[in-house]
Amino acid sequence: MSFSADTKRELCRAPLSRKCCAQAECYGILLYANRFDHGEARIVTESVDFAARLPVLFKKAFHVTFDRLPGGESGKRVFSITDRDKLSVLSAAFGYDPGSSLAHHTTFAVLEEGHCRTAFFRGAFLAGGSVTDPNKGYHLELATTHASVNRELQTLLWEAGFAPKSVTRGGEYMAYFKQSEAIADFLTNLGAPLAAMELMNAKAEKDLRGGVNRRVNCDAANLGKAVDAAQAQLESIRRLLERTSLEDLSPKLSEAARLRLENPDLTLSELAALCQPPITKSSLNHRLKKLSELAEQ
Repeated sequence: MSFSADTKRELCRAPLSRKCCAQAECYGILLYANRFDHGEARIVTESVDFAARLPVLFKKAFHVTFDRLPGGESGKRVFSITDRDKLSVLSAAFGYDPGSSLAHHTTFAVLEEGHCRTAFFRGAFLAGGSVTDPNKGYHLELATTHASVNRELQTLLWEAGFAPKSVTRGGEYMAYFKQSEAIADFLTNLGAPLAAMELMNAKAEKDLRGGVNRRVNCDAANLGKAVDAAQAQLESIRRLLERTSLEDLSPKLSEAARLRLENPDLTLSELAALCQPPITKSSLNHRLKKLSELAEQ
C-alpha cells in the first residue's frame, strides 16, 4: 500500500454529517474526475476505500445512484452516471445549464463556508490527487484536465492560507506543493492528520540523519586537515634539526618541537595541554609556525 493510498484511506473515514459538505466533496470529485459533462459523469479510481465511499457520498448529497458500478475486478474501478435526469440534478446543484455543454469552472457560490471548501479540496484530492512517499521526497499534486478549474482551485487555496504552484504536463493542469510543511498543513486541513504526522516524522528522521552525516563528514574533514597540518609540522621540524639541535632553540620552541616529534598524532589542543605549564592552542600554534619559518630560512 502506497503512502498516497494510505492517505486517501484516512480521508475516506471523514464523516458525512452535512449535506452541503457532501455536495462540496462531490463537486471536487466531479471537477477532478475523468469526465463530467452533459453526457456522462465518470469517476475512475484504484482506491478501494474511495470506491466504497462514492455511492454513499452521492446518495447523501443528491439522492442519486450510479448507473454503472464496478464489479469485483481489481485495479481501476469505474463509476458512471449517464441518466439525463440524474445529470440534471448534478448540474443544477452547481449552477450549470444541463441543456448545453458544461463550462468547466468552479461555482464559488456553493463553497462559501470554510467546511465546504475543505470538503471540496478533499474531493479534488480523492479524485485527482496524489502525494509522494515522504521517505523518497516531498510532492503533492491535484491534477485536472480543465485549465479554469485549476486556476480557480489555486484561488481557493490562496484564500485558505495555502500557496500552491502550478504546472501543465501532458494535457493536465496541476496545482502542487513541494515543501514538507505545506503538504503536512494541507493534509491536516483535508482531514488526514495521521498522514501529516507520518510525513513530519519522516522529515525529522531525514533531517537528523542528514545532520549526523554532515557532522561525521565535517569531523572527518577536520581530522584530515589536522593530520595534514601535523605532517607538515613534523617535516619542518625534521628539516630544521638537520641544521641545528633542540638545545640551540629557545626553550619554548624546543619544547614545542619535542612534543610534536614525540606525539605526531595528537591535536594542537592535546599538545598544548602537555606543555609545562599548559598553554593555549593558539600559543602552541604560534610556536609551531615559528619553527616552520625557521625551517624555511
